[in-house]
Amino acid sequence: MRLADLRRAVLPVLAAVLASASLRAQTMSIEDYDPKSTLVVPEHKPARAKFPFVDVHNHQDRDMSAAEAAKLVADMDRINLRVMVNLSGSQGAEFEKGYRNLPGRYPGRFVVFANLDFSGIEKPGWGERAAAQLEEDYRHGARGLKIFKNLGLTVVDASGKRVPVDDPRIDPVWEKCAALGIPVLIHSGEPRSFFEPVDKVNERWLELKQFPQRARPPDRYPPFEQILKEQHHLFEKHPKTRFIDAHLGWLGGDLARLGALFDRLPNVYTEIGAVLAELGRQPRFAHDWFLRYADRVMFGKDAWGADEYLVYFRVLETDDEYFDYYRKRHAFWKMYGLALPDDVLKKVYFQNALRVIPGIDAAAFPR
Repeated sequence: MRLADLRRAVLPVLAAVLASASLRAQTMSIEDYDPKSTLVVPEHKPARAKFPFVDVHNHQDRDMSAAEAAKLVADMDRINLRVMVNLSGSQGAEFEKGYRNLPGRYPGRFVVFANLDFSGIEKPGWGERAAAQLEEDYRHGARGLKIFKNLGLTVVDASGKRVPVDDPRIDPVWEKCAALGIPVLIHSGEPRSFFEPVDKVNERWLELKQFPQRARPPDRYPPFEQILKEQHHLFEKHPKTRFIDAHLGWLGGDLARLGALFDRLPNVYTEIGAVLAELGRQPRFAHDWFLRYADRVMFGKDAWGADEYLVYFRVLETDDEYFDYYRKRHAFWKMYGLALPDDVLKKVYFQNALRVIPGIDAAAFPR
């Protein structure tokens, strides 16, 4: 075959292939689009935290095997995680079983929080019985109480009425926490975007497309602001109880408002679990905010994933620019480092937890 004939035969096929590839690119979903940055800037990728730290927000299986526990502790050592707070402690016999599992095998490495069972909340004396159960769990090792997001969202009493976050029937429990000197780590609500229409301006559209059950439409759930109002009223009602407002209180995108809450209520603290993406896109404001409220913020991660912690260290410790978060659906934007000074890092990593959560051995941390 002559060269000219070969060209006439091949070029149309090549053109069709290129056109097809171009068409596929034009119709590619945002879920598939994953551009790689061509920016060349200095990079620092910490493999472990600069200081030993306490993770105040984690969840671990109470039935973990010995091999699984050993792997967990080895990963903790690798990233300089000295103490993990397991918030999924349950209560009663289940609490005792879980406490024997991790803290029993590795003394000093785990702190466990108990949980509440809201069933029967409409019955007389429920609050007193729940407080008594919490005190029993405290005697068996519980050093805090974790309130899950179901309170205020999906918990209902026997009449089918939603139980608000500040329901007075729960007051004996909060008072018991104050008497025992243990904190309440409370998750109220969800990200604000989950309560908004799932449309082109919703910042968490991708996550809500992939997990539509996470949406909180107004015909099924109370508004975002209603839940926050109830939670903040709870904090006001019980000034002697120390509350750790989980996930930056879902105000990571409005740190000034969270700071105002701190200014008004000295019994409120927070942690950064699962909201690092909010901090990493506002490095200058977040840096100054951390300096002002350094005594009120603790380290938290939420879902376990040892290598994901490295992004936390990079945001908190370095001044790197324009780098990836570890989960696209939480942040399609890039991260920037806050370059927090050592005195602030120490407070976030361990000093605040030592002040608020009993049962952590201070000798395991630098002075």
